[in-house]
Amino acid sequence: MKKQSSCTTFLVGKKATIDGSTLIARTEDHSDQAEPQQFVVVDPHDQPQHYQAKLSKFTVDLPANPLRYTATPDADRSHGIWGSSGINSANVAMTATETITTNARVLAADPLVADGFGEEDLLTIVLPYIHTPQEGVKRVGQLLEEFGTYESNGMAFSNQDEIWYLETLGGHHWAAVRIPDDAYVVAPNRLNIAEFDFDSPDTMCSADLEEFIAVNQLNPDSNQVNLRHIFGSSTIKDTHYNNPRAWYLQKFFTPDIEQNPLDQNLPFINHANRKINIEELKWALSSHYQNTPYDRYGTGSEEQKHLFRPIGINRNEESHILQIRPNVPAAIAGIHWLGFGPNTFNTFVPFYTNIQDTPPAFKNAAAQYDPNTAYWLSRTLGVLGDTDYGVYSEYHAQFEQKTLSQLRAVVAKTDAAIAQQADVAQYLTAANQKLADIYMQNSFALLGEMVKSGSARMKLKFTIFD
Repeated sequence: MKKQSSCTTFLVGKKATIDGSTLIARTEDHSDQAEPQQFVVVDPHDQPQHYQAKLSKFTVDLPANPLRYTATPDADRSHGIWGSSGINSANVAMTATETITTNARVLAADPLVADGFGEEDLLTIVLPYIHTPQEGVKRVGQLLEEFGTYESNGMAFSNQDEIWYLETLGGHHWAAVRIPDDAYVVAPNRLNIAEFDFDSPDTMCSADLEEFIAVNQLNPDSNQVNLRHIFGSSTIKDTHYNNPRAWYLQKFFTPDIEQNPLDQNLPFINHANRKINIEELKWALSSHYQNTPYDRYGTGSEEQKHLFRPIGINRNEESHILQIRPNVPAAIAGIHWLGFGPNTFNTFVPFYTNIQDTPPAFKNAAAQYDPNTAYWLSRTLGVLGDTDYGVYSEYHAQFEQKTLSQLRAVVAKTDAAIAQQADVAQYLTAANQKLADIYMQNSFALLGEMVKSGSARMKLKFTIFD
């Protein structure tokens, strides 16, 4: 049975961020049932030379000399690795499992391939073998053309200079766009690329894509090439499941624009009214239509509160911001910001990626409940916080500000001493352990405050004054 990852991607070019970093981010969302996630680093000697998928018959011999890379795989590997996100030792980042939409016209002309590759495979067969974002685009394109895919996906690649976003089109075709340095992109579970210029140096695609569109009469527009119109969907589900997520974040980062959450033609490329920072981006990935009638925790009618699919949701399994920083040594340029569980009650931890191993609390989650792991502790906070959001959200706000300030202080101190380190990987591995310890300690403290506060508010109580 194929398993899909229902996510929200957010991309920010280097001139649109507060510190000149490139940022590619995504929530990885699955079903209502918990799907424990891990944070690992894969050394070259652990990378397979021959790859066999779990959910299809796809198999491929992998290139020699893979790079080391971080990944966030599922704890249960029986349905595949699902590496999902990571940064390799060349400081190239990849986020890889954004399920997107298509239409029957496209699938008739280029059907999906049952024995092709899919989301479970992408990071493992691509990230260890690329040294630039464009190499990532080209490798995925070559694999698509040779093997095909059984599902429609979006994915992004970045280094400190640029971001490229790629979408699959049918079983074998694809297109990619370089995100402008001064722009941001919100990409929910729909085909997102809109206007497309085949002659631009900032686009890449299947060699026959233009001909494929013409021969199969796929373009509904007479005066433009809009890939969302050609290859995507425009359904009622999109107006409730996908479009509102883009609308809400575009409204937040570009408040002057007037748009409708049901709009099928929300822009792909956007420009914020300010420089975007990590804290705002994390908030965006946690958002649930606050200050609108559509907030599940808000004051709208029951119909309004259940009308649109939020970004921060119980189905968040892991979420990440992959940051490639400028003006620092290459050894510390890559930061893998990571959060587990529902984003409404976690915070993201900034892990260095030039490391020997990952902290046990973030590495060792399994199917059995264990609150001593970051995944299960974060999910515990989300479940309890959901019982009384109005009360517990303030506890979380205080926790998140305190924790992020402490985490950032560790990163600043670690950065400052990097030049004096004889063994950089060992030093950064130790720094990551400090970062993990802060998150775990503060999360347990938050849990304690929530339990103490919740005990006084339990319905099952009786006093002599009742």
